[in-house]
Amino acid sequence: MEKFQTFLKMSKIVVGLSGGVDSSVAAATLHHQGHEVVGLTLWLMKGKGQCCSEGMVDAAQLCEELGVPHHIVDSRDTFQANIVDYLVAGYQAGITPLPCSQCNRTVKFGPMLDYARRELGAEAIATGHYARVRFNDNTQRYELLRAVDRNKDQSYFLYDLTQEMLGSLHFPLGEQTKAETRQMAEQFGLHTATKPESQDLCLIEHHGSMGQFLEKYLAPKPGDIVDTQGRVLGRHTGVHNYTIGQRKGLGVAAAHPLYVVALDVGRNQVIVGDRASVHYPDCTVHRVNWVSAAPPTEPLSVMVQIRYRSTAVPATLVPLDASLETSGSRVQLVFAEAQFGVTPGQAAVWYDGDRVLGGGIIEPLPVQSRVDAALAQASAPT
Repeated sequence: MEKFQTFLKMSKIVVGLSGGVDSSVAAATLHHQGHEVVGLTLWLMKGKGQCCSEGMVDAAQLCEELGVPHHIVDSRDTFQANIVDYLVAGYQAGITPLPCSQCNRTVKFGPMLDYARRELGAEAIATGHYARVRFNDNTQRYELLRAVDRNKDQSYFLYDLTQEMLGSLHFPLGEQTKAETRQMAEQFGLHTATKPESQDLCLIEHHGSMGQFLEKYLAPKPGDIVDTQGRVLGRHTGVHNYTIGQRKGLGVAAAHPLYVVALDVGRNQVIVGDRASVHYPDCTVHRVNWVSAAPPTEPLSVMVQIRYRSTAVPATLVPLDASLETSGSRVQLVFAEAQFGVTPGQAAVWYDGDRVLGGGIIEPLPVQSRVDAALAQASAPT
């Protein structure tokens, strides 16, 4: 752990501040430990709205309370290109993109570290994320770990970080619970101590809902809701308003609950089936990043999360690329038991205990393949 201990002795640390209680306590903790703290807030949203403006005001007030500098970096164009455009293109193509992991790598941590080095002469950055980083002397790699507080663990969203980023990162809250963070905020006398916790994606908070966000970019395109046999059951408002596994809001009367099985952009159809038809025995993952370990050349037993709030489940990871590159590769995940609602565009992240090995984006299946899989699952013996 020698390199990690050296990192903790660094005197100048740039702390990413959102204006919330978590990042506030992270900054206050490092400040009280004697580090030279510099606050940094990224301005992400274009147009009018309270999400960024309130956060910037709270972050500035915190820095004033601590007596530390505060910098604001205009990242609106970067956020638009890497997150907003990425989301719109994904929904338009019939997938459900996960913006957070991409945002962490391309909008937040990468640019933050670059700004810290170029403009502030600092080699360390910190945030209020609930996760941990350690250095493994045996592998000579930095490792990303789950937070102690499993209810707040955010390692799922951080799988796409690089070794360079991990080597400069500090998560002051990784060893504590959310309740302890609130207590520390009160002890430090921070004005954010009682600030409500953010519950949604920043885009949802900014626009009200994902549907309202998409309305700004995608026009309604009504079409048919059909079952796996092709029978028309109802009408939809646009495939971008639906996601695999969705049950609510279909507006279709049936003898049993129906779930979205596939989104056929070409035919402009939403295909539905019963719950059994939305269970999948495996999936293929691309844009893989091995954050804490070297890519394997043989099948590997792992625990996998296919969405943020899901429980990790056992699976066999099968490498599909001969290349040992740390990104851009593909793997197949074969689940020990078929999983509900495996959603293209979302992240699959695999673990060894608390250690995040890597992750990537779930690939879409061809529509007919997904329908065939749904029919096979629905007819399989229980």
